[in-house]
Amino acid sequence: MANIQKTIALVFGIVFLLIGILGFVPALTPGGALLGLFMVNGVHSVVHLLFGVLGIAAAFTGMGRLYNRASGIIYLLIAILGFIPGLAPNGMLLGLVMINLADNFLHIVIGVVLTLVGFALQERATIAQRA
Repeated sequence: MANIQKTIALVFGIVFLLIGILGFVPALTPGGALLGLFMVNGVHSVVHLLFGVLGIAAAFTGMGRLYNRASGIIYLLIAILGFIPGLAPNGMLLGLVMINLADNFLHIVIGVVLTLVGFALQERATIAQRA
């Protein structure tokens, strides 16, 4: 199961890195919306770059499971914060990161996938080893 942890961390790391880079391309962010759908700003793009670099590093250092667990929990918390009225006035979550409803739902999906991979697959491996 360690390979799936590495693979998921690497895939998400690469995707986050690409999204972070694309967030700085004006032609792809008309009106501050990446691909016309997801709100981004400089801080948001830097966050994606950070998660990308961490994911790639985790994949190559045996820390994939930790990355998947921690990132999953963080993204679920970000999604929850995004849905709390008053925390994102004018689309600016906590005054730092531009978000919208599409971002919130994407954060839920990312959080659920990474959390399940990080925790559930590990548990299944432990159960299989006991048998």
